[in-house]
Amino acid sequence: MEQDRAAGGRGRRSVDLGEGRFARASITLRLYRRTRRIRAYLRWSQNGDTEERYVCEVAHNSRRENLAEAWQRAWEKGMLVQEPLPPESKASSREVRAAMRANRGKNTGPELALRRLLHQRGLRYRVDARPLAGFARRADLVFPGAKLAIFVDGCFWHGCQEHYRPATKNAEFWNEKIATNRSRDVDTTERLLEAGWTVVRVWEHDDVAVAAEQIEQLLRRLRRLGARGSAKAAAR
Repeated sequence: MEQDRAAGGRGRRSVDLGEGRFARASITLRLYRRTRRIRAYLRWSQNGDTEERYVCEVAHNSRRENLAEAWQRAWEKGMLVQEPLPPESKASSREVRAAMRANRGKNTGPELALRRLLHQRGLRYRVDARPLAGFARRADLVFPGAKLAIFVDGCFWHGCQEHYRPATKNAEFWNEKIATNRSRDVDTTERLLEAGWTVVRVWEHDDVAVAAEQIEQLLRRLRRLGARGSAKAAAR
């Protein structure tokens, strides 16, 4: 992950081995104590052997900055290539393709993490369930008694304002697809609210620990309100 961030994405760490083959490279930083200079080397595996090429000297105060400069210099020297996408892919880049694959369907990483934290707090819920009978759309987590529906939205598929970047390949197709997803999300939320449900949407980039805490507090509040309503009805 450290190398991916410094390089600007996993797809920007490729070395062309020829004949349609690629290797994933890494940057190694070496401090030469006698001269106090830091040198960056590009390393990758080829036919079972480790290959290494000198990139440049770096002199920043942090490892992150040194790695970032080394990757940039490696690109400038033509030591790296953008690994091509499979012919059948509609994504505009390998980063977009990775986001699409990671956040498609149910049981995504952020969803599993949130479910685990809520379960550890003693909360029980339904997974991938329909909040309303006769309503085809499903929520990722449902608390039926409290009428609380949780959706964990992937940044790519749901068009996150902070992280979504419009596609450059098949732009018309993807713009229409994401716009449709956004419209459906709004419609789903509105229908559930009209039916008396509370809706929470968690973005994949949100801190799941914070989200779990907020959901637990909201759930307790909804249950207290429900208990008060039941008590008033029984007293009539």
